[in-house]
Amino acid sequence: MPYGDRRPYVVADSLTELRGPTSGTVVLPRHLDWSGSADHNLDRPARLASMYRTVLVEAATEDDLRAWLDGVLLVGLWRAMWLPARLRGLWENRFPELARCVGSAQGGGDRGGGGGDKGGD
Repeated sequence: MPYGDRRPYVVADSLTELRGPTSGTVVLPRHLDWSGSADHNLDRPARLASMYRTVLVEAATEDDLRAWLDGVLLVGLWRAMWLPARLRGLWENRFPELARCVGSAQGGGDRGGGGGDKGGD
């Protein structure tokens, strides 16, 4: 069984309690982003999406989600983010509004788009 199918993921209880930063530059703590490039300029769409994906995949607690994600931004980014299928499914089961996002993965599969930072945007 692939690791992504066994990995524990955290899902928020409510999108409205996600009130993390929405602009400026943030530095994620090492337990969330150990890549060496933990600085994320949230005013750059590619870095914003990259940070959200990192937090969704690496969060160990709901406090991580509440501290670093914003519910409104998450809904806006949802359909464009590449996410592991199981993680996407867990969030869409808890929050049907995410599954209804235009263009959201119907099979819950992994998708490209918006998740990486190639240095230009």
